[in-house]
Amino acid sequence: MHLKSKILLILILFGTFNSHSQDIYQVTKGHVEFNSDAPLEMIEASCETMQGALKIEDRTFAFRTPMNKFEGFNSALQKTHFNANYLETAKYPFTIFEGKIIEEVDFYTPGTYNVRGKGRFTCHGIVQERIIKCRIVVKPGSVKVTAEFSVLLDDHNIKIPSVVNQRIAEEIIVLIDIDLKKK
Repeated sequence: MHLKSKILLILILFGTFNSHSQDIYQVTKGHVEFNSDAPLEMIEASCETMQGALKIEDRTFAFRTPMNKFEGFNSALQKTHFNANYLETAKYPFTIFEGKIIEEVDFYTPGTYNVRGKGRFTCHGIVQERIIKCRIVVKPGSVKVTAEFSVLLDDHNIKIPSVVNQRIAEEIIVLIDIDLKKK
């Protein structure tokens, strides 16, 4: 991650922007879930912990989710393997998406907007440029963002042992549901 990006992420996440001169919306509730639909097993887990913000003036955003907070799974051992062996959450604690909404959005007019977020998606320490389709619902003082996208394990150097490769899909489906309120 470039130094400029890290500084922007830190400023957004920890609210040191002057909120009187800019409209910043911060995450008040975030839900992330994933599913792995492999030939021999379906794995589902979700996380209710997310940090982030959206600066509507220039449509920039930064969101992060702690990977060790996912719950669900089919067993405690599966969760342990997810954290220790596959996502290595002690070494790579967060998945981060930071960037900009491509389309113009009138955040002062209530409505539903189908947009694309373009930016740097970091998972398991690997950064990729991504464009993710999102739906934004604007209401007075709040913004809701929902999206569904896939993550290929190979793209993020997440290795699955051959002994369990029929139990873990190579493509993981991710769903997000984020509520933001004006700061």
